[in-house]
Amino acid sequence: MNETRLRVLEALADGPVSGPTLADSHDISRNAVWKHVEALREAGFGVESETEGYSLTTVPESGALALSFGLDAPFEVAHHETLDSTNRRARELAEAGASDVVVVADRQTGGRGRLDREWESPPGGVYLSLVCRPDLPLADAPLYTLAAAVATTQAAREAGVDAHIKWPNDVVVPRGMTASRTESDDVVVPRDGPDYDKLAGILTEMRGEADRVGWVVVGIGVNADAGSDDLPAGATSLRVETGERVDRRVFTQRLLESFDGLRGDPDAILDAWREHALTLGQRVRVETPGGEVVGEARDVERPGTLVVRTADGDVRVTAGDCEHLRPVE
Repeated sequence: MNETRLRVLEALADGPVSGPTLADSHDISRNAVWKHVEALREAGFGVESETEGYSLTTVPESGALALSFGLDAPFEVAHHETLDSTNRRARELAEAGASDVVVVADRQTGGRGRLDREWESPPGGVYLSLVCRPDLPLADAPLYTLAAAVATTQAAREAGVDAHIKWPNDVVVPRGMTASRTESDDVVVPRDGPDYDKLAGILTEMRGEADRVGWVVVGIGVNADAGSDDLPAGATSLRVETGERVDRRVFTQRLLESFDGLRGDPDAILDAWREHALTLGQRVRVETPGGEVVGEARDVERPGTLVVRTADGDVRVTAGDCEHLRPVE
């Protein structure tokens, strides 16, 4: 990241500002100011030259500088137009000692989900992986998955989508709970089929050191500005739900800021997860390594354990595939 260019960009946002003023305030030459302005234009920023000086008119949706500009969270942005997997690259950075880095790709060619399943990466998505070094015992590492789910849900809700969390790591939109708009007016049209469509998925990987977390990589894939024709069956996007184009830069920044606010407060993570959960109160079937668990999802406990009330009493599930059967009457 070119820190001087970012400072010039911030000055242009408060413009118009003259070239000489930029040169004096940033201790650079006027020729360097011109080079920074031209580089910003080449990166997709709208910079107008007026009598009073330069001013910023538009900001692109992607790019390291665009995502860093106005971001209120301490993450260094590593942006790629195309990458096989943001998690793979984030693991490399983590092993090299990086911290508080977010790897972002406009397109993934080899994304993976839980249980090494293929993760489809349609155009217009948000694909990122966070490299963190939390001061946590190993047992608490799953809290970062919960925090990512909450942050994604909150950013989606800010974008106008009634997102919820399906245990353990899916962000979904319940069917029948959002408006399906007709051409003439806004009318709620009941939707048939499963009780939710998938909006985002999360994959967390980690390495431990003794009894503490060494590093955590939190991968998040969101169907943001994807059209219905680009989505797999059972999936939805912010654009499909709202009927409007989505500014991926704004969405990504809100997600990162929300995650940053949550990661230092485990109790807040759990409370927010419960508030946004779709799974709680549902009758569920969970496929676990030890067999099938069927009952009512009652609660989630630290660090992400699902409490299921079965005919034989409460069962605590730490990992598994959860299927919603029906809401408990």
